[in-house]
Amino acid sequence: MIELAITMLVIGSMIASVFSAQIVIDMSKVHLFEDDFRNVAQYINDYQDKYHAMPGDDPTIGTANSHLPYAIACSAPQAGMCMPGNGIIDGRWNDTTKASESFLVWQHLRLAEFIAGDSDISSVNYFAKNTAGGKLGVASQSNTPIIGLKGSFLVCSDGIPGKYIKQIEVSLDDGSTDSGSMMATQSGTSVGGTPVPSNLIDDRQLYLLCMGV
Repeated sequence: MIELAITMLVIGSMIASVFSAQIVIDMSKVHLFEDDFRNVAQYINDYQDKYHAMPGDDPTIGTANSHLPYAIACSAPQAGMCMPGNGIIDGRWNDTTKASESFLVWQHLRLAEFIAGDSDISSVNYFAKNTAGGKLGVASQSNTPIIGLKGSFLVCSDGIPGKYIKQIEVSLDDGSTDSGSMMATQSGTSVGGTPVPSNLIDDRQLYLLCMGV
């Protein structure tokens, strides 16, 4: 009986250790996801403070007096996609061509040395990624990926497991994934997605989480 009790105690301790280690890992991942939202928003604001323009929307890019001579401007004026100098980062958060200002945000931030990374828009490493390997992106409210989300610009992070979504919401917003300054919708949504309420968030499913700034 004593040997059985000791064995059960050892097994219980091992299970508790594994469980505790998983909690630490989960907390670490949540903090990394949260840092993505905070940092991207801060970098965009810092760029605006320094250059009096928004990255991606910067009207000096491509001109003779550009402060970032190697940066690329969006390719052709188009409402909602490419309107340099209007104070809005036009385009969808997950656009993949230089026709969109939101696609060029990362190049402008990197060339301005606010963030590290590849500034070559043709590189497979060009897009910023979160800790789960999902794409990070920025969009204007006119191209909001989640209906009802408001902000001067939106920071989006895709492929986040539901169990982390709920923790991030509690930490950074009102705890509800279908209201406030942060909302979640189905992973891969480009524009106009329906917000998913917290009680319908599946811990194992992946979601797109966006924050209005």
